[in-house]
Order: sequence, then structure tokens, then C-alpha cells
Amino acid sequence: MSVRTRIKICGLTRVEDALFAADLGVDALGLVFYPGSPRCVDMAVARQIIEHLPPFVSTVGLFVDPQAEDVIRILGQIPLSLLQFHGHEEDAFCRGFGLPFIKALQVRNRQDLMQRIQAYPHAQGLLLDTWHPDLLGGTGQTYDWSLFPARADKPLVLAGGLRPDNVTAAIRQTRPWAVDVSGGVESAPGLKDPLLMRDFVEGVRNV
Repeated sequence: MSVRTRIKICGLTRVEDALFAADLGVDALGLVFYPGSPRCVDMAVARQIIEHLPPFVSTVGLFVDPQAEDVIRILGQIPLSLLQFHGHEEDAFCRGFGLPFIKALQVRNRQDLMQRIQAYPHAQGLLLDTWHPDLLGGTGQTYDWSLFPARADKPLVLAGGLRPDNVTAAIRQTRPWAVDVSGGVESAPGLKDPLLMRDFVEGVRNV
């Protein structure tokens, strides 16, 4: 475990929410570029968010089984720090855009998870999310945290159903490099609640 658990808030769709998160000291902000998501960000808003952010805040672009040309098109307009892939993308595809990437993996069981971790040797980190038969993230549900690996050869990000009232316990049990939250700090999909964001950050720092 690192000395400090990093925080990523994902699914931002408003400039004011992004700036408030940055003021709280959040390390990374996630912008969803998956059209099927209610948190898909408008391109003009994404540019405004990045233009107004203070330094040392990472911006992460989230994609789900995109076409390569769509990723390239977005990168030509939006200067992202990191890519995050949430679909069935393979390692070679993920590393083909000249930026570091993290790969989201759904946690079903320990054996399946460890095999999938090995399939992404070039990932800068791995985000472990809740398995769902139909959804590739954004379930709002937790999973059995005992399945979170105690050790790995790269940073692991805990995601899936995290909220202000459970993030402290989640970190104490899993000891992740970082935590990722979206729906757990929202008043509605894509609309972040300032009080929930503040309470979530405090919950992380209480560990």
C-alpha cells in the first residue's frame, strides 16, 4: 500500500463539479467518452474542464470497446493524461495511442481475475470493478473485497459501489493504490453532489 490512497472521481459532466473536486485535492478526474453512458461528457464541456483545471490534476478518458479512429479523433481535440478502457479491449489495442492506460477488470472470482491481470502487462494500473452480466461498469454495487489481491506487480484501483459511508472500510480491507468513485457521489447520473464529494474525500483521508 502507498502512504496515501489516491482518489479518482469519474463521470464528470460539468465544469463546476470538476473544479470543486480539484479544490478538494482529488488526484484524477474521469471523463466518459462512451455514448451509451448517461455520464458521457459533451466535447465542448470536456475541453472547458481541462482548460480550467489547476496543475497536477490528471484527466482520464474512459472508453468502452471504441474504434481506434474514435479514440484518435478525441485525442486530437482533448489533451488527456491517461486512457481507461472498460470493455473487452486487448493489451495491444490499449497501448496503441501513445498514452499510458489503465484497464478495468470485472471481479468474478480469484482465478479468473489473476489470469486477466496477466493479460495486460503494459497497463500502468488495473481498476478492479464489480462484475455484472450486462453492464461494464457503473453498477453502483460492491463486490467481495476479499477477492482484491493483496499483492500485484502494478498499482490496483478499487472501484464498484464506493460511497462516503463505506470507502474508509473498503480501503482498510483492500489497501489499494487508489479508489475510483462515480455514482456514489452523485445527486443524479453525471451530476456530482459537492457534499458527497467532500465526505468521500474525507472518508479516504480518515484511513
